[in-house]
Amino acid sequence: MHEIAVLADQRRRAGLAPTSDALEEWHRYSLPSFTERMKTRLRNHCQENHQSWPAKGRHNRHTAEASRHRRIDAYAADLGGLKSLRRQTQWARLGVVDLDTGEIKDV
Repeated sequence: MHEIAVLADQRRRAGLAPTSDALEEWHRYSLPSFTERMKTRLRNHCQENHQSWPAKGRHNRHTAEASRHRRIDAYAADLGGLKSLRRQTQWARLGVVDLDTGEIKDV
């Protein structure tokens, strides 16, 4: 996390520099160095202590075709319920109240 903050600060400073030299240096040295360090650290961590993704089964069920159709059907049922509710309910009208007379005027 600290390295990302340092990289972001270096980029900010390079953007504020009066010439493009600092920005060129950031692109040429800072960013590639950071990327290589992160690849090395993550690769070593993954090879030593690799664990299966705990939510893999849940993700697979969620993205399955049957689950997608169930969500589409539930959404359609919700819309149908709203349409029937809209026909049964008379919505309140908006109006403006004249504070001096108390008269309600339609908008």
